[in-house]
Amino acid sequence: MLDAAQTAEKTARNAGENLLEVNNIEVIYNHVILVLKGVSLNVPKGSITAILGGNGAGKTTTLKAISNLLQSERGEVTKGSILHMGENVAELNPSALVKRGVIQVMEGRHCFEHLTVEENLLTGAYTRTDGKAAIASDLEMVYDYFPRLKERRKSQAGYTSGGEQQMVAMGRALMSRPDMILLDEPSMGLAPQLVEQIFEIVKKVNEQEGVTFLLAEQNTNVALRYAHYGYILENGRVVMDGPAAELRENPDVKEFYLGMSDEGRKSFRDVRSYRRRKRWLA
Repeated sequence: MLDAAQTAEKTARNAGENLLEVNNIEVIYNHVILVLKGVSLNVPKGSITAILGGNGAGKTTTLKAISNLLQSERGEVTKGSILHMGENVAELNPSALVKRGVIQVMEGRHCFEHLTVEENLLTGAYTRTDGKAAIASDLEMVYDYFPRLKERRKSQAGYTSGGEQQMVAMGRALMSRPDMILLDEPSMGLAPQLVEQIFEIVKKVNEQEGVTFLLAEQNTNVALRYAHYGYILENGRVVMDGPAAELRENPDVKEFYLGMSDEGRKSFRDVRSYRRRKRWLA
């Protein structure tokens, strides 16, 4: 693990070095439905980058385009490029991306319900070739981050809570020793206290293990408190991006995504006409 000084040094060293570059991609489903319309984003090495927006904005599609999981849903990237460490990975299959260190944690957890918690975690190490001792060491690392999983390690994953299943999915991703995790809607269906806990763990893994995160999240308020940089998607387009601290203070983001304005909290009735009033879409 890296201490605070080492983390700061590593962040400074990696400044400006993009682990992932998505350049003007378009995604079409069923050869007809245009979902992403020229999305571009950069993910610096060692960062937490957030893709924000409402349901249907294109967040999950963006992650699946990066991890090459669109074909199972009859989707395809028809324009643009996706670079991982400077190499075009658009034609690689998902297993090849896993071997490169890019792992996606799917929306809805998707645990193997009939396996125990520990068996689920060990499936994440399936592609590793560095021996049982290294895998056992990383299993203990995962239990350090998720002590609840150690308590439930012999329980069937299908009988654990939603929060525990989210921890299993994240722990399973860590067991593959990734450079980058694509995290889709980690807060979905979880109580606010658990959401904070999950994001605190993301922050610790980022700082202490140097794992880069690209997360898609509807909970803009929480995501912008933990991310370093954010992109806001609307209808398949990036409509705003910037450092998370600046987005948190942006009056448009406050009003349309956080339910706040300079005059205080807005009601749904006050903000539901935002599509006609957003200055960045004018």
